[in-house]
Amino acid sequence: MSPSARVPHSASNDDDLCVRAAWLHYGMGLTQGEVAARLGTTNGKAHRLIARANRLGVVHVSIDGQITACVALEERIAARYRLDFCRVAPDLGEDVLPLTTLGLAGARFLRQTFESGGHAVIGFGNGRTLAACVNRLPHLDIKGVKLVSLLGGFTRRYAATPFDVLHRLADRTGAEAYVLPVPMYANSAEDRLVLLEQPGIGSVFEMGISSTLRVVGIGAMEPGSSTLSAGMVEEEETEEAKRAGGVGEMLGHIFGPSGKVVETDLSARTLSMSVDSVRSQKTVAVAGGKLKTGAILSVLASGLLSGLITDERTAAQIVASGGSSAEKPSSG
Repeated sequence: MSPSARVPHSASNDDDLCVRAAWLHYGMGLTQGEVAARLGTTNGKAHRLIARANRLGVVHVSIDGQITACVALEERIAARYRLDFCRVAPDLGEDVLPLTTLGLAGARFLRQTFESGGHAVIGFGNGRTLAACVNRLPHLDIKGVKLVSLLGGFTRRYAATPFDVLHRLADRTGAEAYVLPVPMYANSAEDRLVLLEQPGIGSVFEMGISSTLRVVGIGAMEPGSSTLSAGMVEEEETEEAKRAGGVGEMLGHIFGPSGKVVETDLSARTLSMSVDSVRSQKTVAVAGGKLKTGAILSVLASGLLSGLITDERTAAQIVASGGSSAEKPSSG
């Protein structure tokens, strides 16, 4: 095809045009004007096609290189909270929830993890931040790795959460995936036990406990949290946890400012592993945003994390908080 050849357009080939525009813009380095000329369309249309390609998740950016300011933040956070590692993604000017930069950093970590082959079973939480990481992950062919849900993901209406992570991961990697077909929280502590005794559920639950790496999100006790917006919990349940001193949530467990677990009716109903089981293996959290700083600090103070992936603004707030070092209880 010559550079000036026009591509026939119809309503049915917009997705193809999006991908073609993305290849021309990102792959060949053409300007939007050059993309428009190549596709035989207007500059405005080319801009919309490229933007749509990004929204559809067909564009995956990989950038090798570190920013000195981010490295300094990583070192201070890792030292203060005794982490094996910390990754700080650069500030891209996102306002409340920095999903783009966290998604890029999280996807890079996931790809490196999968390609290293260091873990036979990897457990995953859920939520919009982890979903953003998976959306930025390129299609991979992963063999010999099992992916498992670390907690239930159904809503109170027993519909799949829009932030489901494991199904998206399985689609991107082709790896074996094992889902917990239960809600994040049971209606009662008694119902929790009944659900865990159902055929097939107990084995998946135990597989999650045996996973040697857990990749999780961190939730805040705020109205905009994933668990509230997805209908996993009710607002009153969150308010009750806040009144009991809860600040952050990880794998359904609630933590106070000092990192201590806050026991509530909600935490007694969570369908995930115990805190002691979390402590037994490496756990990496991907979280950021100004509304989550307190929640992240509470989980860091618990000493349960071995790694943190966050954004530059949040990392600066963590460092400025002057929080105390995490306690690392022995796994024995």
